[in-house]
Amino acid sequence: MIRLAFLRHGITAWNRESRIQGRTDIPLDPEGRDRLARLTLPAEWRDAILHASPLSRAIETARILGNGRPVHTDPRLIEMDWGAWEGQRGHDLRADPASGYRDLEHWGWDFRPPGGEIHPARPPSRCSRGTRISPASGARRPCPHRIGVRPDRPRISASPA
Repeated sequence: MIRLAFLRHGITAWNRESRIQGRTDIPLDPEGRDRLARLTLPAEWRDAILHASPLSRAIETARILGNGRPVHTDPRLIEMDWGAWEGQRGHDLRADPASGYRDLEHWGWDFRPPGGEIHPARPPSRCSRGTRISPASGARRPCPHRIGVRPDRPRISASPA
């Protein structure tokens, strides 16, 4: 059985300032590093293989929690591209009607920040022969409805440990 655990990166200066980070490579701040250094992975995860996005905040988080073990990076784990909104604060964007910013609850599947990408969980834009073309990257992926998964009805399955 394969077990996966996903952890969010430690705190950065932009987190503290409520700025949208996206793909901008903002490192952990000193307090974020200190907080992570006081944490430890549960015993059953201490020998896990570590993977992270190529952003420094993710790699450093994995290295600190993994006590310096190697971290494998994968660009498929990178944050969504927020385009022109990266570095901006949500409350400032919300106050400017011309920004197009909306609260998360109002995004919808076709929401795209200016100069950014459509949300990666968007339903397929085109399916043929069991694959779809991702509008953001052009990558071919399995077509969810062809394998019985509907994007509007997420399915979670788990195996007993």
